[in-house]
Amino acid sequence: MAIKKIGIVSRCDHTDALEMVSSIVDNFGSKVKVALSPNTALPLKLEGVEVIPVELMREHGVELLISVGGDGTVLRNIARMEDPLPILGINMGTVGFLVEVNPSEAISTIEKVLEGFKYSERSRLAIDLNGESIPAATNEVVLTTARPAKILTFRITIDDQKAEEMRADGVVIATPTGSTAYAMSAGGPLIDPAVNATLIVPLAPFKLSARPWVVPASSIIKVEMIVPEKEAALVVDGQYTHTIQKSDVVTLTMSGMPARFVEISASGFYERVQNKLR
Repeated sequence: MAIKKIGIVSRCDHTDALEMVSSIVDNFGSKVKVALSPNTALPLKLEGVEVIPVELMREHGVELLISVGGDGTVLRNIARMEDPLPILGINMGTVGFLVEVNPSEAISTIEKVLEGFKYSERSRLAIDLNGESIPAATNEVVLTTARPAKILTFRITIDDQKAEEMRADGVVIATPTGSTAYAMSAGGPLIDPAVNATLIVPLAPFKLSARPWVVPASSIIKVEMIVPEKEAALVVDGQYTHTIQKSDVVTLTMSGMPARFVEISASGFYERVQNKLR
Protein backbone atom coordinates (compact mmCIF):
# COMPACT_ATOMS: atom_id res chain seq x y z
CA MET A 1 0.00 0.00 0.00
CA ALA A 2 1.39 3.39 -1.01
CA ILE A 3 2.56 5.74 1.74
CA LYS A 4 0.62 8.98 2.15
CA LYS A 5 2.69 10.82 4.77
CA ILE A 6 6.34 10.73 5.80
CA GLY A 7 8.33 12.35 8.58
CA ILE A 8 11.96 13.45 8.33
CA VAL A 9 14.57 13.94 11.06
CA SER A 10 18.15 14.98 10.46
CA ARG A 11 21.45 15.96 11.94
CA CYS A 12 21.38 19.72 12.20
CA ASP A 13 25.15 20.30 12.39
CA HIS A 14 25.89 18.66 9.06
CA THR A 15 25.39 20.70 5.86
CA ASP A 16 25.25 17.61 3.65
CA ALA A 17 22.49 16.12 5.82
CA LEU A 18 20.37 19.27 5.60
CA GLU A 19 20.89 19.42 1.84
CA MET A 20 19.69 15.82 1.64
CA VAL A 21 16.52 16.76 3.54
CA SER A 22 15.88 19.61 1.07
CA SER A 23 16.39 17.19 -1.82
CA ILE A 24 13.90 14.69 -0.34
CA VAL A 25 11.31 17.42 0.14
CA ASP A 26 11.86 18.73 -3.41
CA ASN A 27 11.52 15.26 -4.92
CA PHE A 28 8.58 13.97 -2.91
CA GLY A 29 6.74 16.98 -1.47
CA SER A 30 4.23 16.90 -4.34
CA LYS A 31 3.67 13.12 -4.02
CA VAL A 32 3.19 12.68 -0.27
CA LYS A 33 2.61 14.83 2.77
CA VAL A 34 5.88 15.69 4.51
CA ALA A 35 6.48 16.57 8.16
CA LEU A 36 9.81 17.72 9.62
CA SER A 37 10.92 17.60 13.22
CA PRO A 38 11.34 21.10 14.72
CA ASN A 39 15.15 20.87 14.90
CA THR A 40 15.31 19.77 11.27
CA ALA A 41 12.90 22.45 10.06
CA LEU A 42 14.54 25.39 11.86
CA PRO A 43 17.72 25.78 9.77
CA LEU A 44 15.96 24.93 6.48
CA LYS A 45 13.06 27.41 6.62
CA LEU A 46 11.09 25.44 4.02
CA GLU A 47 7.59 26.65 3.15
CA GLY A 48 4.50 24.46 3.02
CA VAL A 49 5.97 21.69 5.20
CA GLU A 50 4.40 20.63 8.49
CA VAL A 51 6.55 20.82 11.61
CA ILE A 52 5.72 18.09 14.13
CA PRO A 53 7.72 16.79 17.13
CA VAL A 54 8.89 13.23 16.50
CA GLU A 55 6.97 11.87 19.47
CA LEU A 56 3.70 13.18 17.96
CA MET A 57 4.25 12.15 14.34
CA ARG A 58 2.40 8.83 14.57
CA GLU A 59 -0.78 10.43 15.88
CA HIS A 60 -0.56 13.01 13.08
CA GLY A 61 -0.70 10.29 10.43
CA VAL A 62 3.01 9.83 9.65
CA GLU A 63 3.59 6.27 8.39
CA LEU A 64 7.34 6.30 7.77
CA LEU A 65 10.22 8.17 9.44
CA ILE A 66 13.26 8.98 7.32
CA SER A 67 16.37 9.60 9.40
CA VAL A 68 19.20 11.53 7.73
CA GLY A 69 22.48 11.18 9.61
CA GLY A 70 24.18 8.32 11.42
CA ASP A 71 23.21 5.71 13.99
CA GLY A 72 23.07 8.39 16.69
CA THR A 73 20.33 10.26 14.83
CA VAL A 74 18.31 7.05 14.57
CA LEU A 75 18.76 6.11 18.22
CA ARG A 76 18.00 9.61 19.50
CA ASN A 77 14.70 9.74 17.66
CA ILE A 78 13.58 6.19 18.39
CA ALA A 79 13.95 7.03 22.08
CA ARG A 80 11.49 9.90 21.66
CA MET A 81 8.73 7.61 20.38
CA GLU A 82 6.81 5.39 22.76
CA ASP A 83 5.64 3.26 19.81
CA PRO A 84 8.39 3.72 17.19
CA LEU A 85 7.51 4.35 13.57
CA PRO A 86 9.23 2.29 10.86
CA ILE A 87 12.56 4.02 10.14
CA LEU A 88 14.53 4.31 6.93
CA GLY A 89 18.08 5.52 7.62
CA ILE A 90 20.09 7.58 5.13
CA ASN A 91 23.76 7.20 6.08
CA MET A 92 25.52 10.57 6.33
CA GLY A 93 27.92 9.28 8.98
CA THR A 94 30.64 6.61 9.02
CA VAL A 95 30.04 2.87 9.60
CA GLY A 96 26.34 3.03 10.43
CA PHE A 97 24.80 -0.34 11.33
CA LEU A 98 21.29 1.16 11.54
CA VAL A 99 21.50 3.37 8.44
CA GLU A 100 21.77 1.24 5.31
CA VAL A 101 21.06 3.69 2.47
CA ASN A 102 23.98 5.55 0.88
CA PRO A 103 23.34 9.21 -0.09
CA SER A 104 23.74 8.44 -3.81
CA GLU A 105 20.90 5.89 -3.59
CA ALA A 106 18.62 7.85 -1.25
CA ILE A 107 16.12 9.30 -3.75
CA SER A 108 15.70 6.08 -5.75
CA THR A 109 15.34 4.02 -2.55
CA ILE A 110 12.73 6.35 -1.09
CA GLU A 111 10.79 6.23 -4.36
CA LYS A 112 10.57 2.44 -4.11
CA VAL A 113 9.76 2.47 -0.39
CA LEU A 114 6.87 4.91 -0.88
CA GLU A 115 5.13 2.27 -3.01
CA GLY A 116 5.09 -0.03 0.02
CA PHE A 117 7.65 -1.66 2.30
CA LYS A 118 8.35 -4.39 4.81
CA TYR A 119 10.09 -3.80 8.11
CA SER A 120 11.86 -5.90 10.72
CA GLU A 121 11.23 -5.50 14.43
CA ARG A 122 14.14 -5.21 16.87
CA SER A 123 13.72 -5.70 20.60
CA ARG A 124 14.39 -2.81 22.97
CA LEU A 125 15.22 -2.69 26.67
CA ALA A 126 12.68 -1.05 28.95
CA ILE A 127 14.47 0.78 31.77
CA ASP A 128 13.26 1.41 35.29
CA LEU A 129 15.38 3.58 37.60
CA ASN A 130 14.20 3.41 41.21
CA GLY A 131 10.61 2.81 40.08
CA GLU A 132 10.59 5.50 37.40
CA SER A 133 10.55 4.63 33.71
CA ILE A 134 13.04 6.31 31.38
CA PRO A 135 13.22 6.00 27.57
CA ALA A 136 13.91 2.48 26.30
CA ALA A 137 17.23 1.44 24.74
CA THR A 138 17.53 0.13 21.19
CA ASN A 139 21.27 -0.64 21.42
CA GLU A 140 22.41 -0.73 25.01
CA VAL A 141 22.38 0.55 28.56
CA VAL A 142 25.82 1.30 30.01
CA LEU A 143 26.62 1.69 33.68
CA THR A 144 30.03 3.30 33.92
CA THR A 145 32.17 5.18 36.39
CA ALA A 146 31.51 8.91 36.40
CA ARG A 147 35.12 9.60 37.45
CA PRO A 148 38.10 8.40 35.37
CA ALA A 149 40.34 5.75 36.99
CA LYS A 150 37.73 5.01 39.68
CA ILE A 151 36.34 1.48 39.82
CA LEU A 152 32.72 0.62 40.60
CA THR A 153 31.30 -2.19 42.73
CA PHE A 154 27.88 -3.43 41.74
CA ARG A 155 25.58 -6.42 41.91
CA ILE A 156 23.74 -7.99 38.96
CA THR A 157 20.71 -10.20 39.53
CA ILE A 158 18.82 -12.09 36.84
CA ASP A 159 15.27 -13.17 37.70
CA ASP A 160 16.09 -12.60 41.39
CA GLN A 161 19.17 -14.83 41.26
CA LYS A 162 22.54 -13.19 41.92
CA ALA A 163 24.63 -13.58 38.77
CA GLU A 164 27.59 -11.33 39.57
CA GLU A 165 28.94 -9.09 42.29
CA MET A 166 31.92 -7.40 40.74
CA ARG A 167 34.36 -4.54 40.69
CA ALA A 168 34.77 -3.09 37.22
CA ASP A 169 34.78 0.10 35.21
CA GLY A 170 31.14 -0.69 34.45
CA VAL A 171 28.87 -2.99 32.47
CA VAL A 172 27.13 -2.94 29.09
CA ILE A 173 23.68 -4.52 28.82
CA ALA A 174 22.75 -4.79 25.16
CA THR A 175 20.06 -6.00 22.79
CA PRO A 176 21.07 -8.19 19.82
CA THR A 177 20.98 -4.99 17.73
CA GLY A 178 23.42 -3.40 20.17
CA SER A 179 25.76 -6.40 20.12
CA THR A 180 27.55 -4.81 17.13
CA ALA A 181 28.12 -1.55 19.01
CA TYR A 182 29.77 -0.82 22.39
CA ALA A 183 29.24 -4.40 23.59
CA MET A 184 31.32 -5.72 20.69
CA SER A 185 34.14 -3.27 21.46
CA ALA A 186 34.08 -4.47 25.08
CA GLY A 187 34.61 -8.08 24.01
CA GLY A 188 31.04 -9.32 23.77
CA PRO A 189 29.79 -11.75 21.11
CA LEU A 190 27.76 -10.75 18.06
CA ILE A 191 24.13 -11.83 18.31
CA ASP A 192 21.80 -12.27 15.35
CA PRO A 193 18.79 -9.93 15.85
CA ALA A 194 16.56 -12.98 15.32
CA VAL A 195 17.84 -14.39 18.62
CA ASN A 196 15.63 -13.47 21.55
CA ALA A 197 18.33 -12.60 24.06
CA THR A 198 20.03 -9.90 26.13
CA LEU A 199 23.79 -9.51 26.41
CA ILE A 200 25.67 -8.52 29.60
CA VAL A 201 29.32 -7.50 29.14
CA PRO A 202 31.56 -6.31 32.02
CA LEU A 203 33.85 -3.35 31.29
CA ALA A 204 37.44 -3.98 32.45
CA PRO A 205 36.42 -6.28 35.35
CA PHE A 206 38.81 -6.69 38.29
CA LYS A 207 38.74 -10.49 38.13
CA LEU A 208 39.72 -12.90 35.38
CA SER A 209 36.61 -15.06 35.78
CA ALA A 210 34.20 -12.26 34.79
CA ARG A 211 32.87 -13.02 31.32
CA PRO A 212 29.96 -11.86 29.13
CA TRP A 213 26.55 -13.42 29.74
CA VAL A 214 23.83 -14.10 27.18
CA VAL A 215 20.46 -14.43 28.91
CA PRO A 216 16.86 -14.84 27.70
CA ALA A 217 15.25 -11.58 26.58
CA SER A 218 12.38 -12.33 28.97
CA SER A 219 14.75 -12.06 31.95
CA ILE A 220 14.40 -9.34 34.57
CA ILE A 221 17.88 -7.87 35.02
CA LYS A 222 18.70 -5.69 38.02
CA VAL A 223 21.91 -3.72 38.54
CA GLU A 224 22.59 -2.16 41.95
CA MET A 225 25.50 -0.04 43.18
CA ILE A 226 26.73 -1.48 46.49
CA VAL A 227 29.65 0.71 47.60
CA PRO A 228 29.00 4.15 49.15
CA GLU A 229 30.51 7.42 47.94
CA LYS A 230 30.94 6.19 44.39
CA GLU A 231 29.02 7.90 41.61
CA ALA A 232 28.22 6.31 38.28
CA ALA A 233 26.59 7.30 35.02
CA LEU A 234 23.77 5.39 33.36
CA VAL A 235 24.03 6.01 29.61
CA VAL A 236 21.22 4.96 27.26
CA ASP A 237 22.18 4.38 23.60
CA GLY A 238 25.03 6.87 23.97
CA GLN A 239 22.43 9.66 23.96
CA TYR A 240 20.97 10.12 27.44
CA THR A 241 22.80 10.12 30.77
CA HIS A 242 21.49 9.72 34.33
CA THR A 243 23.49 9.86 37.56
CA ILE A 244 23.51 6.69 39.69
CA GLN A 245 24.51 6.46 43.36
CA LYS A 246 24.69 3.79 46.07
CA SER A 247 21.47 1.79 46.54
CA ASP A 248 20.00 3.00 43.25
CA VAL A 249 18.50 0.08 41.34
CA VAL A 250 18.28 -0.17 37.56
CA THR A 251 15.78 -2.77 36.32
CA LEU A 252 15.82 -3.88 32.69
CA THR A 253 13.17 -5.89 30.88
CA MET A 254 12.19 -6.42 27.25
CA SER A 255 10.09 -3.53 26.01
CA GLY A 256 6.67 -4.26 24.55
CA MET A 257 7.34 -1.63 21.86
CA PRO A 258 10.08 -2.75 19.47
CA ALA A 259 12.10 -0.60 17.10
CA ARG A 260 11.15 -1.03 13.43
CA PHE A 261 13.58 -0.80 10.51
CA VAL A 262 12.57 -0.70 6.86
CA GLU A 263 14.04 -3.62 4.90
CA ILE A 264 15.69 -2.39 1.74
CA SER A 265 18.46 -4.93 1.20
CA ALA A 266 18.42 -8.63 0.35
CA SER A 267 21.61 -9.16 2.37
CA GLY A 268 21.25 -10.82 5.75
CA PHE A 269 22.72 -10.02 9.15
CA TYR A 270 25.97 -11.90 8.60
CA GLU A 271 26.71 -10.32 5.24
CA ARG A 272 25.98 -6.84 6.62
CA VAL A 273 28.33 -7.40 9.56
CA GLN A 274 31.10 -8.52 7.22
CA ASN A 275 30.56 -5.51 4.96
CA LYS A 276 30.48 -3.00 7.81
CA LEU A 277 33.49 -4.40 9.69
CA ARG A 278 35.63 -5.18 6.65
